[in-house]
Amino acid sequence: MKRLLLWVIPLLVAIPVFIGTVVYLNQKTGKGALQVTSIPDSNVYLDGKLIGKTPLCKCETADMIPVGDHVVKLVPSSGDFMPFEGKVIIYKSVLTVLDRTFGSGASSQGSIITLTKIADKDAAQFFAVSFPDKAQVLLDGSPAGTTTLTLSNITASDHELTFRKEGYKEKVIRVRAAKGYKLSSIVYLGISDEIASSSAVASSSAVAAVAKVLILATPTGFLNVRDSASLSGSILERVNPGDSFELVSETAGWYEIKLASGETGWISSQYALKQ
Repeated sequence: MKRLLLWVIPLLVAIPVFIGTVVYLNQKTGKGALQVTSIPDSNVYLDGKLIGKTPLCKCETADMIPVGDHVVKLVPSSGDFMPFEGKVIIYKSVLTVLDRTFGSGASSQGSIITLTKIADKDAAQFFAVSFPDKAQVLLDGSPAGTTTLTLSNITASDHELTFRKEGYKEKVIRVRAAKGYKLSSIVYLGISDEIASSSAVASSSAVAAVAKVLILATPTGFLNVRDSASLSGSILERVNPGDSFELVSETAGWYEIKLASGETGWISSQYALKQ
């Protein structure tokens, strides 16, 4: 009996560990769907590789995207627009949706929407983040609060979310809430056409003035300055919303700025306004 227990007890301990490992690996492996739309049509790059042109849906089982963090880049096929580059998280058996409407400078807008499972299988939730933050959120036309915002006890049906902030264009997204899931929306608000036009006029009238860039609100509350015009570039420093820097040069989707130390580095033009 003692010998039997010596074999059984380790086995009983090993089974839960094995099950836990399988569950963990199951969550970290597999594939999910990705849908991308844009105005105008754009070439779509995933982790630096061209995967197609918008409207794009990697929704068939054999064509889905491995779960995890990925870098998506949209390069407009027409117009003089800067490309968009951002990170998306792909979850197993879940559709992640990215849309982008390109405009001049900081007037571009868009959103990234995805679903994540929650503990309560009978509940449905919304989670909303906006850039800039403190945007008013309307749920089906009724005020629901300001970003960053979590809404619980949502009916599992179609809904309309409206994001408003003074000085920015209104953004409306239509979504479907599902029981057992939290629908997360990251919304990028574009500066209103009036403000963008006045900024352009002011810039053109400043003869021989040094061009500057103003740091806008970011998801983290700061903006990384990198040693190259790429998300893979090493971080040199962090700058804050409201800071202003001399513009040294620019390339698609990136501004090179001069820091207080005299060193130069690159920031995403998505979170900066050229003055």
